[in-house]
Amino acid sequence: MTTLQQKLERGDFVITAEIAPPLSASADALMDRAEPLRGLVDAINITDAATARAALSSLASAAILAGNGLEPIVQMTCRDRNRIAIACDLLGAAAQGVRNMLILHGDDPAGGDMPDAKPVFDLDSRGVMSMARDMRDKGTLPSGREIKPAPDYYIGCADAPMNPPDDWEPKGLEGKIEAGAQFAQTQFCYDLDIARNYFARLKQHGITGKLKFIAGIGPLLSAKQARFMDENLFGVNIPAHIIDRLDAAQDQKAEGREICAELIMGLREVDGIAGVHIMAPMQGAKAIAESIALTGLRARAQ
Repeated sequence: MTTLQQKLERGDFVITAEIAPPLSASADALMDRAEPLRGLVDAINITDAATARAALSSLASAAILAGNGLEPIVQMTCRDRNRIAIACDLLGAAAQGVRNMLILHGDDPAGGDMPDAKPVFDLDSRGVMSMARDMRDKGTLPSGREIKPAPDYYIGCADAPMNPPDDWEPKGLEGKIEAGAQFAQTQFCYDLDIARNYFARLKQHGITGKLKFIAGIGPLLSAKQARFMDENLFGVNIPAHIIDRLDAAQDQKAEGREICAELIMGLREVDGIAGVHIMAPMQGAKAIAESIALTGLRARAQ
């Protein structure tokens, strides 16, 4: 088991955080982004060309973190690789001590910094999860070729909490679990009522017993940013009282971190949530570290 898996399996409330690799060929530039999180989080996600913008590769970045004593979660999208490249990268990750995998669809290249790039999508996210699971459990590639020794992965998927309609069923999550998902990291969740309703419904369907959920949250920079996220980001709902609170604050950035800390503690009490995943794409690791510090929480020893 990875350290992340061990902590989730024994019932620890985990904290993960996300950083974007720099547009740089320097390992030091990456570590500058990661170091503020040391000792505060249980694992660090490395994005895979997020928003379809090129950066230091997620796999290389994860290996650098692992080599410096930080547990990585490597994000791998279906967008840029065919199944041969995916298999090679999965093996390369395991060989470098990187075993936590978050498998994602990937953003459309048309919105990135190289809009003429051709998307691949040879496999969808479930297909990649299934490949990783079979490489681990069967020790084979899809072609049947044997892998010696077989890799070991802890496989993650994405999710987005919502207010489920009365007739809603979690078929998408059931499909991801069948494909091999063991944990899920979610979109930003700023509404505790939605979180309670959503995870109660998942528990009714037996999903929370099969998948460890790490709920997304993050420090808001301003009321303007909160309004933009509420109106434009899929799966994000920011209650009016939070936006009003930011509007009224003399220091909106500081208030956003206070709100984040309060929501972390609130999410910690929601049945079915096993941890929080903190993202601050416009602020970076320092904002994440300051938000965690306000809670008094720290990563627990293994």
